[in-house]
Amino acid sequence: MGASVSNVYVQTYETHVRHLAQQGITRLRPWVMEKGVHSEAHNWERLGTQEATVKSGRLVATPEQDYPWSRRQSVPVVRHTGDTTEQEDPTQMLVDPNSNIAVAQGKAMRRAVDDEIIAAATGDSRDGDGSAVAFPATQIVQAGYASPLSFDMVTEVTEKFMERDIDPDEQKVMVIGPKQARKLLQLTEATSGDYNAMKPLTTKGYVESWMGYSWLVSTRLNSPAADQLDCFAMTKKAIGLQVNRDIWARIAEDPTVSFAWRIYCAMQCGAVRVEDEHLVWMQVADTI
Repeated sequence: MGASVSNVYVQTYETHVRHLAQQGITRLRPWVMEKGVHSEAHNWERLGTQEATVKSGRLVATPEQDYPWSRRQSVPVVRHTGDTTEQEDPTQMLVDPNSNIAVAQGKAMRRAVDDEIIAAATGDSRDGDGSAVAFPATQIVQAGYASPLSFDMVTEVTEKFMERDIDPDEQKVMVIGPKQARKLLQLTEATSGDYNAMKPLTTKGYVESWMGYSWLVSTRLNSPAADQLDCFAMTKKAIGLQVNRDIWARIAEDPTVSFAWRIYCAMQCGAVRVEDEHLVWMQVADTI
């Protein structure tokens, strides 16, 4: 008895699935211009500036100053994810695998939206004839990834927006990584009530509002090399998101593989940087 009693030990199981730690929402989608269309590409029309001149006398010719028109173009791509379960799988499990897989796929698709926006933020844009438009060097702060996030770096970003005559009433977001969020907690200017009246540490444990920016933490930012991170600040006019078809899901039987369940999720969207002046790229040393 003593040697075999372990054969009848009872095991217990959860009746619900724990989805492992992951980003389950799109964090950047509320911070872009979104357009729902059905087209192979969408053109974002732009009109530049001219300066008013002095009227030199009476009945002078109406000035013809040729205000510059241009456009940026977004091209949608299909992002998708899928999985398969056998007909017998749900009958042999305490949980429903199909619905839980569908939930996990929905989370993956929402992260994919952020990936589209992040790629558009500092990558090449596309003009109306399809030519690539490189990110302007004049919109880069601390080029070369030499310095971690600092108070001076944030003020330099603000200076960039001022130099471009961005309306100070425009809502702005600063997109950073976890190390930058930690660095903020070490900056007296960000946490002291003498500088920041928002009491930033009372909710999520990191600075959410400071220096006129909403601070958003993302783990999906581009890292070109070790200890380097591409952070950026932008207004809602910086990036356009074309959504041909929003996130959708299907669960259906496939007669070609023993009527197994196919769980599928997809969307069609594309993002482009529409106004360079509304986005500042911070090449940050990803250190404390």
